[in-house]
Amino acid sequence: MGVVPAQAQSLLQLYDTAHGFDAPYQSALANAQAAQARADQARAGLLPQVGLQMGAQRNWAETSVAGNTGSRSFNVLNGSVVGSQPLYRPANRIAWDQGKRAAEAAQVQLSGTEQDLIVRLSQAYFDVLAAEDSLSFVRTLKAAVAVQLEAAKRNFEVGNATITDSREAEARFDLATAQEIAAENDLRVKRLALDQLVGLVGIQPQPLAQPIVLPQAQPQDVNTWVDWAVNQHPAVVQSRMALDIARLETAKARAGHQPTVDLQASVGRSRYPDGNPSVSAAPNASYRGTNAGIGVVLNWPLFAGFAIENRVRETVSLEERARADLDNIQRTVAQATRAAFFGVQSGHGQVAALEAAERSSLTSLEANQLGYQVGVRINIDVLNAQSQLYQTRRDLARARYDVLMGLLRLKQASGTLTPADLLPINQMLAVPGAPAPAVVTPLSAPPAAEAASAPAATGRKPGSAPRPGRADRR
Repeated sequence: MGVVPAQAQSLLQLYDTAHGFDAPYQSALANAQAAQARADQARAGLLPQVGLQMGAQRNWAETSVAGNTGSRSFNVLNGSVVGSQPLYRPANRIAWDQGKRAAEAAQVQLSGTEQDLIVRLSQAYFDVLAAEDSLSFVRTLKAAVAVQLEAAKRNFEVGNATITDSREAEARFDLATAQEIAAENDLRVKRLALDQLVGLVGIQPQPLAQPIVLPQAQPQDVNTWVDWAVNQHPAVVQSRMALDIARLETAKARAGHQPTVDLQASVGRSRYPDGNPSVSAAPNASYRGTNAGIGVVLNWPLFAGFAIENRVRETVSLEERARADLDNIQRTVAQATRAAFFGVQSGHGQVAALEAAERSSLTSLEANQLGYQVGVRINIDVLNAQSQLYQTRRDLARARYDVLMGLLRLKQASGTLTPADLLPINQMLAVPGAPAPAVVTPLSAPPAAEAASAPAATGRKPGSAPRPGRADRR
């Protein structure tokens, strides 16, 4: 299947597209259909069997009576319809029950694959948004550093700053350029991953609308989530069904000692075009015969070389293995659910802390810019404040995406994740065509006019040496 171009799409729209394109999901769907077909095959062991048999023979017969020998050849044409109906076959009924359980397990596996598709698509979607945010932030930082670099150069030319300020600004500008290149490449890779998952190219994910209020995990009780997980998680349900199938396999092995009863019936016709040699009257005349029969057949195995006993021992051991696997899966799922729940709780706290850090970093930047204008802060102080604000905003954006992904992973761990859970997240996305929210506050250095007037504000004459800052004192 080839890829086709796409425009800006929401998370739900991309899920609908990926649902029919994702290879793991299509594989699980085909497996579920095959399992249902196997269940139908097992049911055939309880239904009537009817067959048509036909044959043609060329026979030679030689007879000797009182010294007189004679021989002749003749043709025989046979045709019959044979049917049977199982009356008592416990192994066949158990095999049908196994087939039905296996088909149900395949459907559960399909549900688990669907949940995995939701998580993989959401992760790829938010990875692209996070990469776009990082690129936007680093470009904003680069522009602010460029302004700061120009201000440092102008101040150095008029004698209000040292060459160190220019060198530090140049180093930060080069670092921002390197970060921009890395961010562009990361965004390119993330977009390719999303395109490959959905089967489209040129996807433009809709960003989160601002301001955003992140939802909480409901209910706020980890034990409730764990109870859901150990009962509803697809892996747990599959393991429970595997244990049921193993128990049925043991019952089927023990059924090898039991008799089977079948109802059989047949009707057939034989034709001798050259005559029937066993009929004394008119042996050369064409002969036809019809026969029919009906009866009950009992088959009771008495001794099979201990094969049945050893088969029972094998199935009992496999049943114990399935029980141990179920215990292991339940413990693993319970631990993963607890980790996912506390991860969501921690993510909310981290978002709140980073929002406070963003406000503090912005205040710190403004204070350093003001201090730089009046001469109590040097260029490196402003550059450090700019970098800190950039990193804080980048981490805050990633933390918000992590909280949303944590909620989806928590529902996946508990086995309750459905496509409907994408709807609340989809409603948080910005409306296409709406103006983009101003999520990035411009980072700027003081204008040239303010930089030129800075010496007068400090009582120094134009052209005089500035008061030593921290870098100069070092």
